[in-house]
Amino acid sequence: MIRGIIRPLLRGSTYSGALFALCGAVASLPLLLCAALPVLAWPSGPYGVRVVLTLLGWTVLIGAVGLVRATRRMLIASARRLLGVPLPDPASGRPRRANATDTAPTSDSWPPNAPSTVDRWRTPVWLLLHMALGWTGALIGGLLLLAALTIPLGAEAAVSLSGWTVRVADGWSRWAVALGCALLAAVLCALMTKALRWLAPRLLGPSPAERLALAAERERQLAERNRLAHELHDSIGHTLTAATIQAAVAGEVLTADPAAARAALRGIEESARTALEDLDYVLGVLREEKAQAAPTRTLADLPELLDRLRRAGSVVEPEFSGEWGRVHGTLSRAAYRIVQEGLTNALRHGAGGPIQVRVAAAPDGLELSVVNRTGAGSGAGTGVGPAAFPTSGHGLPGLAERVRLLHGEIEAGPDGPEHWRLAVRLPVRLSP
Repeated sequence: MIRGIIRPLLRGSTYSGALFALCGAVASLPLLLCAALPVLAWPSGPYGVRVVLTLLGWTVLIGAVGLVRATRRMLIASARRLLGVPLPDPASGRPRRANATDTAPTSDSWPPNAPSTVDRWRTPVWLLLHMALGWTGALIGGLLLLAALTIPLGAEAAVSLSGWTVRVADGWSRWAVALGCALLAAVLCALMTKALRWLAPRLLGPSPAERLALAAERERQLAERNRLAHELHDSIGHTLTAATIQAAVAGEVLTADPAAARAALRGIEESARTALEDLDYVLGVLREEKAQAAPTRTLADLPELLDRLRRAGSVVEPEFSGEWGRVHGTLSRAAYRIVQEGLTNALRHGAGGPIQVRVAAAPDGLELSVVNRTGAGSGAGTGVGPAAFPTSGHGLPGLAERVRLLHGEIEAGPDGPEHWRLAVRLPVRLSP
């Protein structure tokens, strides 16, 4: 038991907590002065009434300061630093607008649960208790420390309080009383720190509604990072795959067919420029820089993508049907990325031969498919092979997640003994 009392007194965090309480008392002095000024203009009033009015005005001012959102953030940061209490930052509460490349609906109200009246008043209550503990510790602790310093030095030591007087005899008793006063001051510091640590999670920590808001904000951040990872995987992965093939083609025909080699090099340049745009945008979002216009590639950009593959030496057989040009917005951007990922897999794992691309738009759905040759008795991993194009294995799971967010259906697997087929169906509403 004695060890449980002494151990907190030896911790530096105990005295940093006492300093935190003392800072609360010092910070309240300007508010106390502001509350006392109107009362000082009434010198003839009863003393008790003036004291009560001063304390009431002081309490109102402290509560008003506690209602400011920046005050809560500052108190949380200082409590983490001086009290050592793990308090999360409050939810930002800022609305978030839907991004041009989002593949799922977002809400413009953020966080979804506004703080209740009880939650808003937790910070003023914390401030009041913080400053009350600070003043209590400053007055009582100051008196104890003063007694501990003066009792051993005085010719005649006496302690008086409310008419009670205790005289301290000369000799070792003075030192014993002084040591007891110093220990009481240290115990008071420990008790104040313990009280503040107990109160901080309950008054400065997140309420149930704020926990929901923090969880929703964290979920949004993870969804945003996941979306950016998909964008990088689709764009950079496709670009590197196509550039590798085009570079190989350019090397083989450099002497025999310089025109074809130049066409392949132009394809590499165009693919790299497109990938750099995507990379710059993603890095800007990750660094929280000023929002830029996101690259918006849609189904209308598919012919350009297929032309780059043809310049790389691939044989592409497109089949477009229906009013696919009237598919716009998020669905069109997602469809482009789906076809791009299918083409990337066909280039990585295909065994040559034509790549069949089909885009069919119907009034009730958009059908996408990419079919490539894998070789007799081979699976999706044959052809160029994993040795030439090492993969992370996130391509098809990422596609499946993208399709799920759009409430679509996806199938991927062998299509006969020599082909691999990726088929996606997305619900669609054609724009006028």
